[in-house]
Formats: sequence, structure tokens, C-alpha cells
Amino acid sequence: MRPIAILTMWTAATTLTARGADVPLPVFTDVTEQAGIRVKHSFGDYELSNIVEGTGTGAMFFDYDGDGWLDVYLVNGCWLKEVNDNRGRRLRDKLANSLWRNNGDGTFSDVTEEAGVGDKSFGFGCSAADYDNDGDLDLYVLNYGPNVLYRNNGDGTFSDVSEQSGLANPFWSLSAPWFDYDRDGDLDVYVANYLQYDDGKFRSYYAAAGYPGPLSYSGRPDALYRNNGDGTFTEVTSETGLLNPNGRAMSATVADLNNDGLLDLYVTNDGMENYFYRNTGKGGFEEEGLILGLAFGEGGQGVSSMGPAVGDVDRDGRLDIYVPDMGYGCLLINRGEYFEDRTAPSNLAVVCGQYTGWGGLLLDYDNDGYLDVFVANGNAHHEYTEEDVLMRNDGTGNFTDVAGSSGEYFHEKYVGRGATYGDYDNDGDLDLLVVNLNDSPKLLRNDGGNKNAWLTVAPKLPGGKSDALGARVTVTAGSLTQMQDLIPMTGYLSQADPRPHFGLGKAARVDAVEIRWPDGHTTELRDVSTNQILTVVQDAP
Repeated sequence: MRPIAILTMWTAATTLTARGADVPLPVFTDVTEQAGIRVKHSFGDYELSNIVEGTGTGAMFFDYDGDGWLDVYLVNGCWLKEVNDNRGRRLRDKLANSLWRNNGDGTFSDVTEEAGVGDKSFGFGCSAADYDNDGDLDLYVLNYGPNVLYRNNGDGTFSDVSEQSGLANPFWSLSAPWFDYDRDGDLDVYVANYLQYDDGKFRSYYAAAGYPGPLSYSGRPDALYRNNGDGTFTEVTSETGLLNPNGRAMSATVADLNNDGLLDLYVTNDGMENYFYRNTGKGGFEEEGLILGLAFGEGGQGVSSMGPAVGDVDRDGRLDIYVPDMGYGCLLINRGEYFEDRTAPSNLAVVCGQYTGWGGLLLDYDNDGYLDVFVANGNAHHEYTEEDVLMRNDGTGNFTDVAGSSGEYFHEKYVGRGATYGDYDNDGDLDLLVVNLNDSPKLLRNDGGNKNAWLTVAPKLPGGKSDALGARVTVTAGSLTQMQDLIPMTGYLSQADPRPHFGLGKAARVDAVEIRWPDGHTTELRDVSTNQILTVVQDAP
């Protein structure tokens, strides 16, 4: 691979200022109603009373029918005797997850029933991947109780294969990134489990807090499942060095954080240290969170870390991490040998510190070439509303609060939880989908982001149907080099547009697009046009 170009602070700043001088900032427009997405999240009760109800849910952009338009999957709760109050019994069997097919005209249709994916369990997270290599995306739902794996039949319907696949994990699961950890050609899955709720027995807590926090309960071990290549999975957590019996995972993601060509795991935990598992390349992992500065934030204490977002914030050729939490959050900048907490110097702390962060995203919403920060906020123990945060990267390592000028949505307050991004209308800028606790989700259309140039790259495995999960895409335009690993499981309980998206400012052409495929081979394209969705299919071996 070619060496990554490194921008100086002066170059980044002047380029950004020049771009910003003649391109107005985008705004986000709430189009949920006109898009036809009419559904409401529920935690199975009418009053928030425990940690299960308060955890909230995520959402997903994914193209389940392969028509080139991103569809939406929304997770819902349910009424459970061991979780909810008796007053919520009237909600029993009335709540379900929902699938919304993108009609390609800005609207969505509810196809849950015909697709057969309306799981009525108490759901939290979701992810999608082509685990059986048949060219379509399968759906995995993370629940309080057994998880559900839906195999895509390729005709608009799904079949429940949870039990026979071995993925009906019985614990309280929140997140499940897919990746080929052993590079054998099929996708494995890491299941992040939270804690062991006690059906409300523990009552020794400060009443004003609403309900006990995570340290009042025992943690649960996460699990890694190896794909056997025949539709079944085998748990290999212990033998791969990933067993931590008392973790309290809130979400997990995958990325090549040390640029060695292998995919590593980062797990954010609640009320305790986070885990970073380095892929050894020998079929296992080594936990190195503490020595790299990835275990703790905010001066060293364990915080309530939510979903991790990964991206090259300073465009130095190394992937950084942003983690929201119930305080300031953590912007962890990759310095090669360690990660530096830049939350306060970057101006993120002064804004984010007044909120309770959940769904954090790194995305270039204005297509200027630099990753910005969005955070969905909401009180943890009460249905107290908060504003969401949008911080614009100025290209020098600092962020500016632009929420107030970014649309009417940011003048409203919600009890936010999961959030994700995707170009659902294929117009070249990234839109937002935000899940609100016990409320309707919000689909926020990006209006104006495509006034700058852009390139979306869709790497496909041989045959041209399956996403090349784990591929690294590097785009060079002039002095700016950007990279992104194709791992759509990012943020809190959610999954994003799998197509790596690159803002290009005023660039007229892209000098080079390089794809490092999951098997280590590379493809390079030169002199590529901007403002297009570029599909690149790996050559057959």
C-alpha cells in the first residue's frame, strides 16, 4: 500500500476556510412523516422504571432487497412480566420490530409482515451481513433473551434460523458486528452482551435517580462465533482470548486500528473499563486497552461509555475513536503507539458535557473532507429531553457547534438513544436516522451537503453482490487523503450505510481510489470522477 499523505495544520485550515467561504452549511430537515415512516418506539410500559427499559434501541440502514436503495430496520421493545410493570400489560403482543422498504422516491413502505421480520421480543440492536455468501443481506436482532437470526431468502422474505445456526445467544445482547476474524472467507460475528438484570429485586438506590445503575448488577461475557461455512456457528470466545466474564458491553465495533491489515475489536462498557482486542493474526486476540489509552476516559475513571464511532478525524492516516457517554464523551486520537484524549482541547467537552450522550457518529455531513460529530442525547434514568449535538470539524483538530444553524430539528428536545447515518436518497450527502426513547424515530434529510463534491465507494466481493466487509478504502484528491474501513456496525446499537462515503470539497477529480480487500489483495483506480456511487467488484481468485 502507498504511504498515507499527512496534511499539515496550515494546509488543512486554509483549504477548509476557502471551501467554507463560498459553500453554505447544510441543514437537516425532518422528513419522517412525508417519508411514510409511522411507528413509535416503546419500552413495554408507560413509565420508565428500570435499566432494561432505559437502555433504548438502535436502528439500521441496509439494502435488504439489493435494489441500490437503503432500507430501514427499526427495533422495538415489548411487555415482559419480569421487566415491566403490570400497568403495561395492555401492550403485550402489540409491539414489534419493523422493516421499511425504500421506494426510491423519498418514501418508505412498511413491509414487515410480508418479509417476516417483525420480531416481538424485547429488542435493542440489529446488524446485517451476508453470512451465507449467497449475495443478500441477512438480519441479526439483539434481544433481552434469545437473539434472532433471519436468513434472507432472496425473494423479499426471511426465515428464522436462530436455533439451527447457533446464534440464539440467551443473554441480554446489544450489539453484533460481523467480520472475518480468521480470514477464511466467511463472516464471523461478535456478540456484545450487557448485564444480568434481576427482575427488579435490587432496591437499594437513591430514589431521585429513578432506578439502579449498571454496577448494581453482574456483568455478562461477550461471545465470538466462528462461521462454520455450513449455516452454523461455533462459539470460540475463550480459545481466541476474548473471554471477560464480567463485562458490561454497550456496543462494539471493528477496525484496523494499528494499520497491520488485521481487524481489531473495540468494546465499550458501562461503568467500567473499555476493551481493545488486538488481532494477532494467529486466530486470536490480545487485550491492550489499558496500555494504549483506550480503557478509560475523562482523566482515567470508568464512565458510561456508549457506542464507539471510528474514523480518521485528523486525516493523518490512522483511525481515531469517538465515544459518547453520560459526561463529556471521549475523542481518542490515534498517535500510533497510544491514543490521546483530545476531548477538551478539540472543544467537544464544553458542548457535550452538558448532555447525556448515546448515539455518537463520525460523518462528513458537509462533504468538506473532514469528519464531523453528531450525538443523540437524552437523560438516562428519566424521560427528560435534551438537544442533540452537531459539531463541525474545522480541519485543524477543533470542532465548532453548528447545531443552532442546522435546521429546526436541533431546536427541539428528545430522549435520544441510537443513531445512524446513510445516503437514503442517493443524492451524495449523508442523512441521519435517530431513535428516541418511547417516541417516534426521526429521519433527517441532509439538504445542501452535496454542494461540495463527493464520492461513495461500494466494494463488492467477486460476483458483485456481497459487500466486502472488512475492506479498507483509501481516496486521494490533491493533498487530502482519506480512508475508511468497511465496517457499518458503528455507534450505539445501530448499523450505518455500508458504502464508504468521502467528502471532497471543491475537488474536480479523484486522483486515486485504493481498495484493500479482506483477503489482503489490493485494487487501485486512477483519475476517478467525483459525484458518483462507484461500485468496484473484486476480481475472482
